Amino acid sequence: MQENAAEENPTNVLESLTQMLESGTVQQARAMLNALHPAEIAHLLESFPAAKRNVIWELVDAENDGEVLLHVNDEVRSGLIDEMDEDELLAAAEGMDMDDLADFLHDLPATLIGEVLRSMDKQNRQRLEAVLSYPEDSAGGLMNTDTITVRADVTLDVVLRYLRLRGEIPDLTDSLIVVNRYDRFLGVLALSELLTNDPNMTVAEVINQDMEPISANMTATDVAKLFENRDLVSAPVVDDNGRLVGRITIDDVVDVIRDEAERSILNMAGLGEEEDMFAPVMASARRRAVWLGLNLLTAFLAAWVIGLFEATIQSLTALAVLMPIVASMGGIAGTQTLTLVIRGIALGQIASSNARSLLIKEIGVGILNGVLWAVVVGLVAVAWFENVAIGVVIAAAMTINLIFAAVSGVGVPMALRQFGIDPALAGGVVLTTVTDVVGFMAFLGLATLYLV
Repeated sequence: MQENAAEENPTNVLESLTQMLESGTVQQARAMLNALHPAEIAHLLESFPAAKRNVIWELVDAENDGEVLLHVNDEVRSGLIDEMDEDELLAAAEGMDMDDLADFLHDLPATLIGEVLRSMDKQNRQRLEAVLSYPEDSAGGLMNTDTITVRADVTLDVVLRYLRLRGEIPDLTDSLIVVNRYDRFLGVLALSELLTNDPNMTVAEVINQDMEPISANMTATDVAKLFENRDLVSAPVVDDNGRLVGRITIDDVVDVIRDEAERSILNMAGLGEEEDMFAPVMASARRRAVWLGLNLLTAFLAAWVIGLFEATIQSLTALAVLMPIVASMGGIAGTQTLTLVIRGIALGQIASSNARSLLIKEIGVGILNGVLWAVVVGLVAVAWFENVAIGVVIAAAMTINLIFAAVSGVGVPMALRQFGIDPALAGGVVLTTVTDVVGFMAFLGLATLYLV
């Protein structure tokens, strides 16, 4: 039981594998490693520094190489590919689904791509070229060309005999795709309908024509939303002329959803979603330096605002003590609204038609929370410094800042989207700048007018 639990817990597997490598029990490590699913092996590889990662990669059975390479992120995959010779890479490419092979080819040297194409028969080469002709983040780039098609005028018995002759069907096939003689999509034949209806009935009698095909040019994000809303397992993909070009399955959509989630989280910190956790220090520092530099500029802007009221702060040192409270409360309130809006944009729930209603609602929340916490902070300030005027000023400044935080939390991501900038990437920095500047300006400005 303990061994099974260790295998189910990635942390335990990581610790066990580390101990085996350090103790020199390489064969035991190899056995444990290759008993895992390729996706689990990929997760382990990403969890080790580059030196140990290469050692572990050598322990992976060659038959698992292709699947493992598909599951690691781009930066790790590039490093592993650099450690492989041409024969190993060609072997890893064999047997991949067309959509997976298309993704894999992007990371191969140009000379090797030609070798892969020459090793394929004409039909598979044409299928691969069809997938490669579409952007990677589109339905065409996600699709697999391995589909089973049938005609509407044949009987179910003929279809059943055809499937028996094939001997196998593609993974995650829940329905067969019905096309005409020109490969134009007509509908789908669910396997449940095929198995439970009279074999003498024709496909046309049981076909589901309500299934709408996916355009090959639809974005991957929209495909994921479609699968989620319609609870799909697979869906046909058609070109602009309605001709069937492939199908998308739920496993590819899960990858899209995972990538989108990782991208949102990492972008909020200014990191790329494909960054290797154990990338070299210089490479990681270089990537993050740009983001830190941008943040420094915004910090200087906030410092400049404070500098405008230097005389006020010197005459009443209590202001310096209380300043961070106003900025911090505004930043937190704004971040709450910002996160809500970014999520709504990602889910397609926010548009120009309802943005005004959302803004009014968030302003209302900002006013209520502003008044509530302004009273609390004001009372604390009065008790702390025994000065009612300071309490009134900080209460007013906090209310103002929380209202501005609500407006910015809605307005900033909407504006960034209009300019084609990912709100998750830049929204936090812009919002923090706004709440800091407004908070300091309101607090110190009011203090200058009424306290000094």
